[in-house]
Amino acid sequence: MLGKTANGLFWMYRGLERAENTARLIETGQRIALTRLGSTDDEWRSVLQTAGSLHGFTQRHEQVTKDAAIDWLLRDKDNPSSVLSSVEHARQNARTVRTALTGEVWEALNGTYMRVKEVLARKISERDLPGVLGMIRQRTGLVRGATHGTMLRNDIYDFARIGTFLERADNTARIIDVKYYVLLPSVTSVGTSLDNVQWETILRSVSARGGFRMEYGASTEPRDIAQFLILNRRMPRSLAFCAHKLRDNLGYLASEYGHNAPSFAKIDHIERAYLSFDIDDVFDYGLHEFIQTMLTSLSELGKQIEVDYRFYE
Repeated sequence: MLGKTANGLFWMYRGLERAENTARLIETGQRIALTRLGSTDDEWRSVLQTAGSLHGFTQRHEQVTKDAAIDWLLRDKDNPSSVLSSVEHARQNARTVRTALTGEVWEALNGTYMRVKEVLARKISERDLPGVLGMIRQRTGLVRGATHGTMLRNDIYDFARIGTFLERADNTARIIDVKYYVLLPSVTSVGTSLDNVQWETILRSVSARGGFRMEYGASTEPRDIAQFLILNRRMPRSLAFCAHKLRDNLGYLASEYGHNAPSFAKIDHIERAYLSFDIDDVFDYGLHEFIQTMLTSLSELGKQIEVDYRFYE
């Protein structure tokens, strides 16, 4: 496969996943903010920081407000990671690899682009926000369903999946970090009913509440929730699940092309060094520190994939 085609597929699916997860991050920040007493607009600085968008935001706004932060994350074209920018970027990449996609995938993506562009043409009111965030999740899910149902399982599919799971792992880590490090009200709240409500909000934000109940019943223990979101290999948004899928698809590429690229060794190291821990080891290491290490490792993996498969040649 040409590097340009691999690049287009990789970033098309990263863009779609980023749009969905930015919507999830907004929902996480809003729900957690509702559990805080005396909350102010300043706490949205934390959400922007977690999304990696704070620097760009502060260059264009004098102060952080809830409305401005949500608008920046949803629809501001000056923000390359906004939902609108991400969907437009995904469609641009899809056009460059149009012949590699099935008609169903292209139609689902193009329809998603048109719907998101229409809805985000104007500022979203707080009343309409939940419906808009739900629409974004549903439309990106439609593209994912068309991909699973119609795409041949070859190297085209592998690059699509690698883009999806690399972005998903990155965003799951960021959503966990919103709760534990950035938006936690105070050390005295750890283990309280407020702490448990916030952890449950995180489960809802990654569509994991139902699965968690199947595994742990009525438990709201932070340790169990962290275990589920980080190390559970059956939960499709956990870090361990995403890393395992990345390893699988990089392994399929290695078999397809007849050699193990350095990126395969990197994901193998991530799994062995960080995701074979017991959850108690993660907390002893420091949850925030662990998440930051994972984010750095995932970023390095993405750069290595670009080099290994000559994305820009």
